[in-house]
Amino acid sequence: MAKIEKSTFDFLKELRNNNNRDWFKSNKPRYEAAKDNVEEFIDKLIARISKFDPSIAHHTGKSTMFRIYRDVRFSKDKSPYKLHFGAHLTAALKKSEIHSRAGYYVHIGPGESMLAGGAYMPDSPWLKAIRAQIADDPKAFKKIVKSKAFKDTFGSFEGEQLKTAPKGYPKDHPEIELLRYKSFLATHDCTDKEVLSKDFLTHAAKVFKVLYPFDVWLNQGAG
Repeated sequence: MAKIEKSTFDFLKELRNNNNRDWFKSNKPRYEAAKDNVEEFIDKLIARISKFDPSIAHHTGKSTMFRIYRDVRFSKDKSPYKLHFGAHLTAALKKSEIHSRAGYYVHIGPGESMLAGGAYMPDSPWLKAIRAQIADDPKAFKKIVKSKAFKDTFGSFEGEQLKTAPKGYPKDHPEIELLRYKSFLATHDCTDKEVLSKDFLTHAAKVFKVLYPFDVWLNQGAG
């Protein structure tokens, strides 16, 4: 069974204190081993998720993982490398389209690991569709996010909100609080001990199975 190795965390911890190109170049074999470890884990996780959500079965760990290299063009922080590994699994065929669908996000890093999903800053047509679904049938959405399984796993959903009512909806709409959301996200934080456990693969699959109805509901209006 695939698991996240302690050596992967050790590499990321050392990178935190040596976030420069010379150190990274000298430790490139360790980086490759850590990346391979996470890719193998994601491969196994995709197989588990595909049992209840076959729409992501075409992906691999390699096709879904983000690069470790940071885009520093518009950032004050010029550190060249991320301090985590991340992968996003959705029904989208291209990595450039990953934010066009709600899916499953895996974030692996010492002290900051999480399993998450939902709609992150959906484009205008998708966001309009989500709001229309809420306005037409708010009970369906509330049934998902207020279920015991969802609350036990994620607490509640979250996301940035507009300060006022979105275009086309009155300020006194009965569902105005939901309609003001611009993102719809669910996050499950994980301890280092959980991530390094041999049971983490099973745990991650269970978390994402709880997330699945939330994603399905959000994806009804995806383009």
